[in-house]
Amino acid sequence: MSLKVIKNATIVNEGRFFLGDVVVNNDRIERVAEEGLSEQDLDQNAEIIDATGMYLLPGMIDDQVHFREPGLTHKAEIRTESRAAVAGGITSFMEMPNTNPQTVTQERLAEKFAVAAACSPANYSFFMGATNDNLDELLATDKQHVCGIKIFMGSSTGNMLVDDHATLENIFGKTGLLIATHCEDEQTIRNNSAAYKERFGDDVPWRHHPDIRSTEACYLSSSFAVELAKKHDTRLHILHISSERETYLFRNDIPLKDKRITAEACIHHLWFTDADYDAKGANIKWNPAVKTAEDRDGVWKAVLDNRIDIIATDHAPHTIEEKSGNYWTAPSGGPLVQHALVALFELMEQGRIPLERIAEKAAHSVAECFQLRERGYIREGYKADLVLVAKSGWTVSKDNLLYKCGWSPFEGQEFQYRIDKTFVNGTCVYKDGQVQEVLAGEALTFSR
Repeated sequence: MSLKVIKNATIVNEGRFFLGDVVVNNDRIERVAEEGLSEQDLDQNAEIIDATGMYLLPGMIDDQVHFREPGLTHKAEIRTESRAAVAGGITSFMEMPNTNPQTVTQERLAEKFAVAAACSPANYSFFMGATNDNLDELLATDKQHVCGIKIFMGSSTGNMLVDDHATLENIFGKTGLLIATHCEDEQTIRNNSAAYKERFGDDVPWRHHPDIRSTEACYLSSSFAVELAKKHDTRLHILHISSERETYLFRNDIPLKDKRITAEACIHHLWFTDADYDAKGANIKWNPAVKTAEDRDGVWKAVLDNRIDIIATDHAPHTIEEKSGNYWTAPSGGPLVQHALVALFELMEQGRIPLERIAEKAAHSVAECFQLRERGYIREGYKADLVLVAKSGWTVSKDNLLYKCGWSPFEGQEFQYRIDKTFVNGTCVYKDGQVQEVLAGEALTFSR
């Protein structure tokens, strides 16, 4: 038996925070003791973890990462990026299908689960990828063990751009599983690209990225996805909302558990604006694009009034060499899992988000959106996926990065908080600034 008592923590959970102790028995939370345990209640065989002055939250659940395995492992691997994730307080991740080969068959999906089982310190699930011609494979997806179906309704690689309307109607109407979409209108982007190519050639300034991958492109695609979902009563989840205009597509007048259409915001769209392109260049080139300060503020407003339901990363690393190209050759995406939660704490200090809303948007609501089984809360009987956060300043540098790609858009950023310890299924997987050599991660399961 493995018994731990996390003592004297400020527990952040279910809309409030309070001082208390948490007892972890093997892989589950056995007791949450507000005001703490008495000496008589302490098991003398328990490992005592003093959390005085620290915040204890449910581990962050990241519903959108790209860990690049198989086929793109010069950028990242499931092992390296899941280690970076637990160092950042992320205890569960859901990974995307645009690998090489793409995760568009049940066989490829099973292969990913096997890789994670052999190397991940974090819990895991994987999206099944949609194409214009794999409906039978989508219909075979196990709803209780797979987080969802991913549709690229905008630029992607190979056959993963799903742009055939009849195919989309079939997927939305027949699969019966949560559908997560990347929404950018391809024709709008092509038209904008042609205009800027003619104007600048290869030397497009980075600040024009949100003009090329525009608000219009995002809204056309997002509104079309919402229209399809309403028509077919599909469980739709739209990823990485980047523009204020899109936020008005979503409701906040019903509880999350009753929503059929939900939305996500990502750290980079909540932190950066188009004013950062001159300094950061390709390092903040994402799809959808980081847009204006007004867009950032609009996305924040929607997060806080519950039109946008969860916060994630869209962790998508590329090598430094790849990012060193010109506008047309440098790929979009960047690494974020190691710094997402401490960035949210920094934004809390700036008055952007209350402490208890961090736990809600990064854990509780993700569990509700995806119907995760017994995770996402600090509740008795739930899996012990926990993170201790200490107020202790540090600066992001290449020396303390765990990403295989070896860079971060946050390099040089001073954070006021750091991850002290991360627990996955009751096992401490990160402490003293080091990822522990344990495989605590499990495949996530869903109550569907």
